[in-house]
Amino acid sequence: MNDQAVLAALQRHWDASDANDFEVEHDIYREDAVLDYPQSGERIRGRRNIQESRFVQPNQKRFTVRRIVGGGDLWVSEFVLSYDGVPSHVVSIMEFHDGLVTLETQYFGDRFDPAPSRAHLVEPVG
Repeated sequence: MNDQAVLAALQRHWDASDANDFEVEHDIYREDAVLDYPQSGERIRGRRNIQESRFVQPNQKRFTVRRIVGGGDLWVSEFVLSYDGVPSHVVSIMEFHDGLVTLETQYFGDRFDPAPSRAHLVEPVG
């Protein structure tokens, strides 16, 4: 699978995630894929378990992709994931094999207030 095809598959994945289309959202994963959440210390094994973990999540979710970068078998997506309207900044690192995700690691970063000590050095972002 070339880079343009992987990029298209990733865009389809994130669009389906935003639309709560759980079937299309999980087409990108191998049957034996692994999903890691380092902050909570969780690992989910298997495409169906990954899919079910998202299906049973009770919050309303919205995805806004900021960028997707990568090449070959390693791709990174940066997006804002809102649960019930509360945004979290997320980085998803996906490793591919034969055109499907074998390992995904997601890092979540919650918003925090800017430090007054650097106020004179910064400008607001989004």
